[in-house]
Amino acid sequence: MKALVFAAGLGERMRPLTESTPKPLLSVGGKRLIEWHLEKLAAVGVDGVVVNTSWLADQFPQVLGNGSRWGLHIHYAYEGSTPLETGGGMCNALQWLGDAPFIAVNGDIWCDVNFASLPREPEGDAHLLLVDNPVHNPRGDFALGNDDHVHSGGDTRLTFSGIGMYRASLLTDWRAVIGDVAGTKLTPPRFKLAPLLRAAMARGAVTGAHHRGRWTDVGTPERLQLLDEALTTEVQAVSSN
Repeated sequence: MKALVFAAGLGERMRPLTESTPKPLLSVGGKRLIEWHLEKLAAVGVDGVVVNTSWLADQFPQVLGNGSRWGLHIHYAYEGSTPLETGGGMCNALQWLGDAPFIAVNGDIWCDVNFASLPREPEGDAHLLLVDNPVHNPRGDFALGNDDHVHSGGDTRLTFSGIGMYRASLLTDWRAVIGDVAGTKLTPPRFKLAPLLRAAMARGAVTGAHHRGRWTDVGTPERLQLLDEALTTEVQAVSSN
């Protein structure tokens, strides 16, 4: 099984911390954010990981190497000085991910979910992990129906965690959904994944699950500090027992 870790963001909201370090390489609880993901991915049998990069891209192979310390093979997909967005990044990574369903996870989040809870064979084009709405996203993103299908609208919406299982078929007709706009004229193209997910939801091709555990979108230095303090305290408590 393969996985994609989105790590190409510019980290603008995290400055000055990200002026010299890409956001996924910032540390919480004694590990870099991306290392928490790599450990979890290896634990569920993932053997190959694509890490897309842009800002300070050279730091990723310097820090993570080829992935062998986790029993993984890491391929670094450099997107240039301007990231390709989530849709363009996933489209660009398909050449290394292959045809089988794959996990994709945002490199700038932390979550206690076990990736084994994700279906190896999603019912449709995607299976998304949703979480309770944080303070910074009170309106949520998508609605989860009683049949476990995800909808773009609804009375009660949850927040997309940035973790999901995908099929390459989600991207088959991306141009028909996105249209011929500026970013799509580039090679490789630049576009967001959300419109494709909403189109797939409209045809009933996206399922999901509500994760009620811990999750943090590490979008500001303050959130990073709070998460680091919490995880460090837990690590120290375990070490002292």
